[in-house]
Amino acid sequence: MHNIELIIVLLAVVTALAELTDKVRIPYPILLVLAGLGIGLVPGLPRINLDPPIIFLVFLPPMLYADAWYTSWPDFKAARRPISLLAIGCVIFTTVAIAWVAHTFIPEFGWAEAFVLGAIISPTDTIAAIAATRGLPVPRRVITVIQGESLVNDSTGLIAYKFAVAAVVTGAFSLGSASLEFIIVAGGGIALGLGIGYVFMWIHRITADNATTDTVLTFITPFVCYLLADHLNLSAVLAVVACGLLLSQKSHEFLSQKARVQAVATWDTVVFIMNGIIFILIGLQLPYVLEAISSLSLKTLIGYGLLISVAVIVVRLLWVYPGAFIPRWLSAEIRRTETTTNVRTVSIVAWSGIRGVISLAAAMALPLTLDNGSPFPNRDLIIFLTFCVIFATLVFQGLTLRPLIQALGIRGDNQLQQEEQEARLAIASRVIEHIEENYSLIGDELLPIIKGKYEMRIQRIRKDLTKQQLDEQSVREFMRIQQELIHTERKVIQSLRKEGRVSVEVSRKINYELDLEETRLLMEMESLG
Repeated sequence: MHNIELIIVLLAVVTALAELTDKVRIPYPILLVLAGLGIGLVPGLPRINLDPPIIFLVFLPPMLYADAWYTSWPDFKAARRPISLLAIGCVIFTTVAIAWVAHTFIPEFGWAEAFVLGAIISPTDTIAAIAATRGLPVPRRVITVIQGESLVNDSTGLIAYKFAVAAVVTGAFSLGSASLEFIIVAGGGIALGLGIGYVFMWIHRITADNATTDTVLTFITPFVCYLLADHLNLSAVLAVVACGLLLSQKSHEFLSQKARVQAVATWDTVVFIMNGIIFILIGLQLPYVLEAISSLSLKTLIGYGLLISVAVIVVRLLWVYPGAFIPRWLSAEIRRTETTTNVRTVSIVAWSGIRGVISLAAAMALPLTLDNGSPFPNRDLIIFLTFCVIFATLVFQGLTLRPLIQALGIRGDNQLQQEEQEARLAIASRVIEHIEENYSLIGDELLPIIKGKYEMRIQRIRKDLTKQQLDEQSVREFMRIQQELIHTERKVIQSLRKEGRVSVEVSRKINYELDLEETRLLMEMESLG
């Protein structure tokens, strides 16, 4: 089977499994990994060798950018304290703790490669975390913390990984210089990502309003961020995340409604395909990993895998609970502002430490030899243990997350629904005021139809008021006024968002509906000639 044929087969499997997950209510990365493992055990299939630099370059930038694009910056900013504790503190704590466990209980492991293993499996996975929590009745702040952590901790983990590998290869390590470089790498990556974001905003504004080219530019942006940051030895992950967060908040300033509609649809499809393929590829790697460590018995390998997997889960629990409650005990301000923090919600955060593609790619990117030409110590065993942790956290924690939520009696908040209802009522009321102030002199034939739309919206009644027979000139006038009113609605929701009265999620949803409505209206106007 040729590579092209294999890709087509994988796409078919991804699509079929995605349809299945909608019925069985299991996060689709779990089924994809299991499917990849099953496919990999089929005899006679061609071997798929993953090139880690290609994985990082092809898959990581667009997936991080898409996740950052759909992240609410106000919510992210409001939860920056718990996110930082997890994305930085928990990663470092996990790296050190796993290094100690590996060095103490696995005879083959020295301290240097033990720290490499700890750095590889310390960050949680953005894709897996979002997929595992999607559709669950969890408060919005909990989702924000889980997704925000997985966005930022990739950078922390990869920086720690870089220093740990360098220590193994060269035999030298300085904590002081590593700490300073961490600050430079992280801060420089954020600054570079914001700078590139403003450059692409400028490019969008000076180029012609073309939905297709604007969509292409949105795909170019994360790769430019990643490649330039990597070339400058800055955090490519933070550069992409910072750029995505910035452009997401500014998208209505430089993208037309048609470009936004087209870009959202295109990105949803591409990210779905990428997510599906990468998780199947994870499952496909296990047979090759086992071949490389045939010197150890299967029983021994399973024991090591269980040891490290359990340690990863326990270490996270040991960090999350004190990290959540000790600051609350010490600060009245935190107790006042973080009202949703309790044992139940903290338990969900603690149980959501799912690992994924970042850890696998980092493990497979380990160098084959040291500077002196000797083999990298325990490289194949590190890859195997990484796969075990990914499998255990993704399957075990991913499958038990929903039952845990049900057992704890956690219910999602209705804050978004309330904000959306208030926003729609405010928009409809202000638009009616705008109509009365600016269109009171138009004919009696049109005014009731135009006002009626928003009056019915307020009363939550949908009714077709456009069945009256109007001449072509009246139809054109009606459509022109409708377009102006859509622009007015958009200004109102942007104003509400700036005032902090609605969240980014509500603002984005309503703006998307307005984009669709305006697209339909423009198509009808074009059909009139």
